Amino acid sequence: MTTNTAALAEISTLVIDSVRPAALAEFYRGVLGGQITHSDDDYAALDAGSVQLAFPRTEDYQAPAWPGGTKQVHLDLKVSHLDAAEKELLGLGATKPDFQPGGGDWVVLADPEGHLFCIAS
Repeated sequence: MTTNTAALAEISTLVIDSVRPAALAEFYRGVLGGQITHSDDDYAALDAGSVQLAFPRTEDYQAPAWPGGTKQVHLDLKVSHLDAAEKELLGLGATKPDFQPGGGDWVVLADPEGHLFCIAS
């Protein structure tokens, strides 16, 4: 067990590489709510209340392979109703990979640019 220590820093923003920053910010605004605070071809930002997301344009971005490959960071999102949230997220443009290791406890999805995220209730 570890003990709490004073923080040296706090997370201010989660930065997610993107090919189409404005479109990806809109997708996550649909998922998390909030307000887009900047949006152009090179950069977009979302203030979702408890979290800030930034989407810089990255020419050589490649989506992580799933399963296996070079999985990068992913978001875990808590939802009220797993099946209903999955349906809504797919309607917003998410995709559902065939490989689902959660055994029904959670669902792995990918945003429109292939970044993975999981939903669980």
